[in-house]
Amino acid sequence: MRYLAPILIGLLYVLLMSLIPEPHRRRFNAVMIAGAGAAYLSGGALGGWEFAFTAVVTYVAYRGLDSWTFVGVGWLLHTAWDVVHHLKGHPIIPFAHDSSFGCALCDPVIALWCFGGGRSPWEWLRGRRAPMSFAEPSGHPSVRVAQPPRSDA
Repeated sequence: MRYLAPILIGLLYVLLMSLIPEPHRRRFNAVMIAGAGAAYLSGGALGGWEFAFTAVVTYVAYRGLDSWTFVGVGWLLHTAWDVVHHLKGHPIIPFAHDSSFGCALCDPVIALWCFGGGRSPWEWLRGRRAPMSFAEPSGHPSVRVAQPPRSDA
């Protein structure tokens, strides 16, 4: 359970976040990574490095307001910080010794989803694609624009 539970928590996070419509989903996740970046501040286990890390993640979260890639990078940065805290013996939840270890397993699951564009797994599992139209592209990678038929007269 030590390995499986964090991965399941990451998958549950993805499923729950998928209920939020775009573009709110991406922006909400950017705010979440900003909060995750500041999670270790109160412990102060790494001194001034905690502030430096929080500053970096805050910038990445800001860029994540408009980019799933930056949200994914933020989750991977938090993964690295989780590993450092686990090895140092200062977990994210002080009374749960393996909490940083679990977080280090959970966060990459979320990051992979973000690198995939934060798409809803419900649509992906059903194999649904956005309807084709003759409209201009919306900028979303899953929307495809059909070309009008050519006349070879």
